[in-house]
Amino acid sequence: MQHEVTARQPLLDSRGHITEEGWARKPVWQYDRSMIHAGKLRIKEWDYYAFTSFKGKWTIALTLSDLGYGALFAIAFIDYKRKKFAQTDDMKLFTLLHTGFAPTSTEDNQVTLSSEKLRLAFIKRGNIRHLVFGAPGLVLPDGSVGIDGNVTLTQDPGMETMNIATSWPKNRKAFYLNEKVNCMPASGTVRLGDNEITLEDGDVWGVLDWGRGRWTYQNRWYWGSASGLVDGVPFGFNIGYGFSDRTPASENVIFYDGKAYKLDQVDFGIPGSGYEDPWHMTSSDKRFEMTFEPAVDRHSKTDLLLIKSVQHQVFGYFTGDAVLNQEKVIHLDAFPGFAEDVFNRW
Repeated sequence: MQHEVTARQPLLDSRGHITEEGWARKPVWQYDRSMIHAGKLRIKEWDYYAFTSFKGKWTIALTLSDLGYGALFAIAFIDYKRKKFAQTDDMKLFTLLHTGFAPTSTEDNQVTLSSEKLRLAFIKRGNIRHLVFGAPGLVLPDGSVGIDGNVTLTQDPGMETMNIATSWPKNRKAFYLNEKVNCMPASGTVRLGDNEITLEDGDVWGVLDWGRGRWTYQNRWYWGSASGLVDGVPFGFNIGYGFSDRTPASENVIFYDGKAYKLDQVDFGIPGSGYEDPWHMTSSDKRFEMTFEPAVDRHSKTDLLLIKSVQHQVFGYFTGDAVLNQEKVIHLDAFPGFAEDVFNRW
């Protein structure tokens, strides 16, 4: 259906249902916790950033999330050359949504969490998203110890983004509100062990996954993303499915030079032989045809009976064609990005 929402409006009505489901090119839904028909232990709020160096062949992923019963925060370093990853994470219990997340992705805000293992601060001021992070004891894939960074992502105010608001058929009071901000150039410094890296112009590009929601108990989703330059022009994409009722709209979008080009349905074509073999992605409208060559499977598994999580976030290279319209085809050749298959029960 691909229903596009253009009017700014409250996310939820008095029944706790989404006022108008669909997708948008800008944040149009106003999130208000007091309108959610659920206790604090059922609400989830998160900001996730990932930025990738084309020359260095690495990605750094930073997560801050408040799940009601606790706040989870993590730093991950993915090394494409060595085909390994290093991650450290921690948790603070009974935060009950007091971590400090903003109700919109456009509002100036600061969220900070720290422990003996790691520290994270996400600071938004105007068009700038400032990321400060450190994990002094993290052992990196090359054997060096410690990571920290002071990185700025710049969001062009005129750039279109992917926004979606959808619910679940079995419970329309359960909802998913999400914005993906692709194609943000990065600047600043990153220290890996004793090696301090100054990020070069045009080399490192970031994405924000901004989400708020009340989920159902068990879900499995697929998500993929990449951002960078193609012939000097900012290009990226967001693809995903399996999470909530996508009848109103998908979250599949190509970004080129600040504009969003909507796709229909996308299948990831994950091979039965395993996540580390090539994936063959295709869209129902034949406008996204890619081979994804995995380099690193950032995998984890937690199984506590009532709570279970199996995650495969796979980083690698996309090769193929993305069609903007009948006249414009973007060809990718070993373009770095990631795609994931995640099962959660909690």
